[in-house]
Amino acid sequence: MASIIVIIVIHSILKNISEGLENKGIAQITYYVQYILIVTLMMTNFVQILDVIKESIQSLVGFMNSLIPILITLMITTGSVVSANLIQPIILFVITFIGNFITGIIIPLVLISTSLGIVSKISDKVQIDKLSKFFKSSVVWVLGVVLTLFVGLVSIEGSLSSSVDGITAKTAKAAVSSFIPVVGKILGDAVDTVIGCSSILKNATGIVGIVIITGIVVLPIVKLAVLMGIYYLGSALCQPIADSKIVSLLDQMGDTFKTFLAIMCSVSVMFIIGVTLVIKISNSGMMYR
Repeated sequence: MASIIVIIVIHSILKNISEGLENKGIAQITYYVQYILIVTLMMTNFVQILDVIKESIQSLVGFMNSLIPILITLMITTGSVVSANLIQPIILFVITFIGNFITGIIIPLVLISTSLGIVSKISDKVQIDKLSKFFKSSVVWVLGVVLTLFVGLVSIEGSLSSSVDGITAKTAKAAVSSFIPVVGKILGDAVDTVIGCSSILKNATGIVGIVIITGIVVLPIVKLAVLMGIYYLGSALCQPIADSKIVSLLDQMGDTFKTFLAIMCSVSVMFIIGVTLVIKISNSGMMYR
């Protein structure tokens, strides 16, 4: 941003000189040179943060694909067999789908929106701001729909299956206590103890998983928040001396980083909700029991 401000100051000086000489050609050339230099600097930030976002999403998907089978196994040990069989294929498919969907569709849409925004600021003759804003707003809406569908699907499946698990586990305990002579009551109590210990272990594993998910995304989120603030601040500082199109360009990049921030926050919250829902569904089955 310091480099961008220096470029803008130099351009404003050259612009005033060229206007004093009444030479519009030089002013136009200096504007294009300034624009190219600023866009080059911004694209350096953009490419770096894009790599960080993709790596973070891949790390999140890989970690969730490792964590969910562990949680599902612990769910089975607590008696939530029906929930485990229903949720595991759904949640693993949705997690993989979300990761591929974001890296394959959402991020390219943001790239298209950013490219259109940059092109639209080159000259007053090129007006495609509306198209750029359409792609950006589409990304936000799609993220909201995906998050809602993910939470709704897992919640409905879990609510339907947890009651069945509770009744099944209660019936199994009653059968063990009644039909096994002499030691049936002792075995029934032992089953309760094992299920209780498994539930504690499952909850602890879920909490550790949430902490690790937070650790994966916290650095990219902080970087995106800082970059967004820097570009918005730079836009405000440069407004008195910079061309209006340059100010709009800085705002455009701030909006782009804000969109990336929304993507990272949505994905992390989605996966945290997925883990907590798995824990809740299993605990609900125990409550019914």
